[in-house]
Amino acid sequence: MAMDGITIAGLVKELRDNLIGGRIYKIYQPEVDEICLVVKNRLEDKNISERLVISADAGLPMVYLSDKNKENPDVAPNFCMLLRKHIGNGRIKDIRQPDFERIIEFDIEHLDEMGDICIKRLVVEIMGKHSNIIFVDDKGMIIDSIKHISHAVSSVREVLPGRNYVYPPSKDKLNPLNLEVNFFVNHILAENMPLDKAIYTAYTGISPTLANEIIYRADIDKNNTAELSISDKEKLYDSFKSLMENIVSGEFTPCIAYEGYIPKEFSSVELSSYGNMCEYEAMPAKDKTGLKPFDSVSETIWEYYSGKSVSSRIKQRSTDLRKLVSNAIERTAKKYDLQMAQLADTDKRYKYKLYGELITTYGYSVEAGAKSFECENYYTGEKVTIPLNPDKSVLENGKSYYERYNKLKRTYEALSVLCNETKDELTYLLSVQNSLEIAEGEGDLADIRRELIESGYIRKSYNKSKTKNPTKSKPLHYISSDGYHMYVGKNNLQNDELTFKISASDDMWFHAKQTTGSHVIVKCEGDELPDKTYEEAARLAAYYSSGRDSSKVEIDYTMRKNLKKPPKANPGFVIYHTNYSMTVEPDIHGIEEYKEV
Repeated sequence: MAMDGITIAGLVKELRDNLIGGRIYKIYQPEVDEICLVVKNRLEDKNISERLVISADAGLPMVYLSDKNKENPDVAPNFCMLLRKHIGNGRIKDIRQPDFERIIEFDIEHLDEMGDICIKRLVVEIMGKHSNIIFVDDKGMIIDSIKHISHAVSSVREVLPGRNYVYPPSKDKLNPLNLEVNFFVNHILAENMPLDKAIYTAYTGISPTLANEIIYRADIDKNNTAELSISDKEKLYDSFKSLMENIVSGEFTPCIAYEGYIPKEFSSVELSSYGNMCEYEAMPAKDKTGLKPFDSVSETIWEYYSGKSVSSRIKQRSTDLRKLVSNAIERTAKKYDLQMAQLADTDKRYKYKLYGELITTYGYSVEAGAKSFECENYYTGEKVTIPLNPDKSVLENGKSYYERYNKLKRTYEALSVLCNETKDELTYLLSVQNSLEIAEGEGDLADIRRELIESGYIRKSYNKSKTKNPTKSKPLHYISSDGYHMYVGKNNLQNDELTFKISASDDMWFHAKQTTGSHVIVKCEGDELPDKTYEEAARLAAYYSSGRDSSKVEIDYTMRKNLKKPPKANPGFVIYHTNYSMTVEPDIHGIEEYKEV
């Protein structure tokens, strides 16, 4: 679900309560399309500091207050420098949402070059791939924007320095805050389309999810395209009107709607069509739906988007690595298929060996110049017809078959080694691909890049991380229900370190069977692990493997002392001969992740 006008309305109220009157203490730009403002304010005789994150990412645009610190680049981009020049140390005077659009405007008071007080406007447009952050002067002229939009990109409007700022076209939608009963009943509900579509296509800031919620609260079938009764129309209007009155009065109840363990929708108002508040916490099964309430809209947005945002950013930053690994996998897979086809061709060597043996045994009875002869295969008792070269003697034909057999035998032996090497290489590359899928930060990408350099897939001169000093990557750390520490390697280098340096010989090791994935270590501390901990560790191994999208994954587990690493083996590769197995779902819901204080 995208951020709709109602979510923006709840967010604007939250921002007004916390930021108006505050002074902008710090401005930085951690991403190419994202800025962070650190605002210091005094509320209720307390000095507070708020971190406002504004993202115009085409895939996940959002605005929220956060208590999590984002990395400040060593070199500030031009847009960030411009904001620092104009509104650094400025005071936020007003925050508003014009005409219920997905737009937030910040009026910021500051001193100009002459020392006079002036007000400039920071406009945040949360509109999917058209999202933008635009800096406007007191006369409405664009000073700059985080994304420049020319007529070559959009024929609707330009967003360029020196142009007058105009709002995005509203497509003739109506402001729901000005809801009028006669027009709603006689025009909106008279449209020949499903009720939810009639509502969200007519009014600004109403998403399909909210349109469905309005219909649900009115207790009307949304698929009812037939003539509605006067009573149904009145109930639908009253439901819509009641929701808008709550918005105007600032009554927001932010929540996330879950289907099982998966967040499906979020809003700044209660989505009663998914259940009652707090029902999510009491859900006994993963196939139920329910609502989880939150104290603030910002917290709701962060909870809903955090995983997706991290994943999106990491995918952007690892594009080069993903392409390199993908190309290497494709190339290696083709090579492996070719080698296996060539290996299959060597199966006829046994036939040539048999022909040579039979010619040696029965060749004395064959006439010179014969093109073939038939004899009995003394291994099976069947009749065999052996082709002969009439220009050669019988013994020469036998010798020729032995030569062909020996040549294919040598080819088979060489190809067997090459096929095993290529298969190991392909398995290794797939493990790197899995590491890229579960990477969580720049430190993880730096580890993978270093691993690929050491493995020869990247030239050493390429070892230049986008961040000069990335945070050191650490294995994931979980606590089992029984209190045991469980560690998950996020890449092959971590897998090796975790398995052979950090773990003790009597610790338990888990890994997805016959597929790529993370090493999971459970610190036993000399104890016999409870069954629940075994299950949770296996679920971690399944989730952090390439089989995470399967309904069930088979997991091998054994004591760490049973593992060996062959000489010259690829990072992350181990062998073992003593193990147990179990089959689990790749689901880690309910497993507590350990957070360092």
